[in-house]
Amino acid sequence: MDTDRIVGSAKEYAGRAEGAIGDMAGDAKTQASGKAREAAGTVQNLYGQAKDAVRDAADTATSYAKDAYENSGDTFRDGTQALSKKVQDNPLGALMVAGGIGFALALLMSRPARRPPPRWRYYS
Repeated sequence: MDTDRIVGSAKEYAGRAEGAIGDMAGDAKTQASGKAREAAGTVQNLYGQAKDAVRDAADTATSYAKDAYENSGDTFRDGTQALSKKVQDNPLGALMVAGGIGFALALLMSRPARRPPPRWRYYS
């Protein structure tokens, strides 16, 4: 729990008490001061809550990243084993897929044939 939340809650309750005392005494200045202190405490409390939420989100993201990093080798190994099993089960299909991918890459990487520049015929 963030210290801003604790201090903000204390200010909020002190402002409520000051506002109540201003109401009972009929003093508008004390009442306004209490409302201002209560609003400041509420804002500080919300700021502390936001800081806590950001800290929790950062901790969660860090733990997810750490887990993903630690398990990345296992995931890669499992994917490689599954791919090699598919190739062993159907070698002709794997060869056709690899050939199709190679053909598509060759089409994408080749440049179109250069056309000769247009010949302009001038008629005199």
